[in-house]
Amino acid sequence: MRAWQRDDRAAADGFRTAGGDVEFQTDGTMVNTTAGWREMRLSIFARRARGEPASGRGDWDQRGLPAPHARVIQAGIRTGDQLGPGWWRMALRLGLSETTRITVLADGAKWIWNQVAEHLGGAAGVLDIYHAGEHLWAAAKGHFGDRAAEARAWVEGRRDTLLRSGASGLLGELVGVEWSAVRDYFEPHVDHTAYADRLRSGRSIGSGLVEGACKQVVGRRLKQTGARWRVRRVDRMATLCAIQATEQWDAYWRRAT
Repeated sequence: MRAWQRDDRAAADGFRTAGGDVEFQTDGTMVNTTAGWREMRLSIFARRARGEPASGRGDWDQRGLPAPHARVIQAGIRTGDQLGPGWWRMALRLGLSETTRITVLADGAKWIWNQVAEHLGGAAGVLDIYHAGEHLWAAAKGHFGDRAAEARAWVEGRRDTLLRSGASGLLGELVGVEWSAVRDYFEPHVDHTAYADRLRSGRSIGSGLVEGACKQVVGRRLKQTGARWRVRRVDRMATLCAIQATEQWDAYWRRAT
């Protein structure tokens, strides 16, 4: 099944003919194996139409984005160094090229952005807004302690700046040694926080697609109570789950029958 997903042209036909912007997302979830807990990493290419524009001043997280027209999910127990080289090969099989505008949406994990720079170098990057918000909250709790109202006001103000002016604007407000940790998080992502432009054009600013897939596509089947897998078999089951959750399922069974 993995070989079919990787090599058969029919596995990519639905994606090739779909419209919409091209998004790439990647993340991981831990699964219990006979070799201990291992990270199952997912890589998703999707095509999505644009939704209604948002201003970023309170309505951005209430808008409804269209569901992807097409998705291709690959899943397996891989290190980042093993995973990254396959992304461009995957893109080519899906009919993408060096002129295709690809947007990578991901959290701040360094392995992701290192592999993106090496293997999807022409892609635009977007730091997931929800992970960005979590880091603001962590900084606020460390600074304000149990003064919850002050922490909330600070986070809301900094998030507004981030949505309007990106990380460059935010960094200008994080003055002082007490904000050094949160500065360290955002400094590598100055070019990955063009939220205002994406909101105005009806595009996504979060990596919820892959996070949902980690929970619903893979986690729901592989992380049942008491489950403990052989690595080879859990890879096969993850591939089956990934195909079943996308348009590839019908294409696979047409070929199989």
